Amino acid sequence: MSSPSAATRTTRGVHDAPGREKPSARSRLFLPLIAVCTAVTAANIYLAAPLLPLIAHDFGSAPSAVAWLASVAQFGYAAGLLFFAPLGDSVNRRRLVAVLSLVAAAALVVGAAAAGTGALAGAVLIASAATVVPQVLVPLVAARAPADRRARHVAAVIAGLFTGVVAARVLGGLIGQAFGWRVVFVGAAVLTAVLGLATAFVLPVERPRRTGSLLSGLAALPSVVRRSPDLWRACVRQAGMYGAWSALWTSLALLLTEGGDGYGMSTAAAGLFGLFGLAASVVAPLAGGLVDRFGAAKVVRSAYLLAAVSVPLFWLGGQVMAALCAAAVLVHAALVASHVANQTLALTTTSAPATANTAYVVAGFAGGALASALAGPAFSHWGWAGVCAVAGAWLLLGWATTAVRKR
Repeated sequence: MSSPSAATRTTRGVHDAPGREKPSARSRLFLPLIAVCTAVTAANIYLAAPLLPLIAHDFGSAPSAVAWLASVAQFGYAAGLLFFAPLGDSVNRRRLVAVLSLVAAAALVVGAAAAGTGALAGAVLIASAATVVPQVLVPLVAARAPADRRARHVAAVIAGLFTGVVAARVLGGLIGQAFGWRVVFVGAAVLTAVLGLATAFVLPVERPRRTGSLLSGLAALPSVVRRSPDLWRACVRQAGMYGAWSALWTSLALLLTEGGDGYGMSTAAAGLFGLFGLAASVVAPLAGGLVDRFGAAKVVRSAYLLAAVSVPLFWLGGQVMAALCAAAVLVHAALVASHVANQTLALTTTSAPATANTAYVVAGFAGGALASALAGPAFSHWGWAGVCAVAGAWLLLGWATTAVRKR
């Protein structure tokens, strides 16, 4: 039997060090704290979406005119993934997590003080770019997990991520309605700084596993994807899935709050609709178990079927609230199941998990950002039906592009 790899040796935490019978308090906090930190940082990416009506009112414009702020956040996150996530293989993760958390917190404070959409967009861009802490840490979570429970450990982090998405919509809408959108940004800044520093404290001490320049991981991205057809399929399919979800979810506040063809809800009431997203947090552990048992491909196929059913339900939901509620549950279940399966595949299909994970998440968020950018104009020109058309097109592209297997 061969000896453990260097990556395995360096990512073992204090809980499995020789001579220790019981895990330390730091190692016991490792996975729960990473999950909570993931929830807080993920919320930052979607912070503006439920607040768009309030931001538009503050700046004297229509909500559809500031919908592009949601895309700025996603493009910023994709850029941060390109430059920061691969650093997990070449720099001290504890220091990286602490610095990124403080930068994101500072940018959110600047956003809270913004006097116009330009300044706010710049702050959101920087905050989102620095909000890549979960993707810096998820390769470490996968490396420390037992092989037969790896997907379930990854699913715990993903459950935290989607809990954060729900919190951004629900709590953001409620607090924004009561105290203003700027208070929401300040509160997010405080939580980001506190949770980020706490997470950095519990991380195990590591030695970098890759030598070379800090940008060597970024330079290696194309070759890593090219050498792994499984990784390429995971990237494209998640881009299609995430794009469909993003087009619908980031535009939902417009449908719920606008009068006329919309439902005319308050921002707080529309935010409560995000509670349907809790389906994602419930599905994540189940999806992890299914991936460990049946493999990623079957789970992704089932997730796409669920998402395909949700799109016509969303279209019908433009007029029927019950259909909108059912569609929200289905699309979240589909997204999280697909994400657990595809991300587990991305983390295990190559010898460079941090770089592969970066490629995977960048592809997903780039697909989501582009779909969100198209959803705003689609809503302005064709209403909610236009948004649903964008979502359906993204699902079709994501599946059709990868339907033919290559040897």
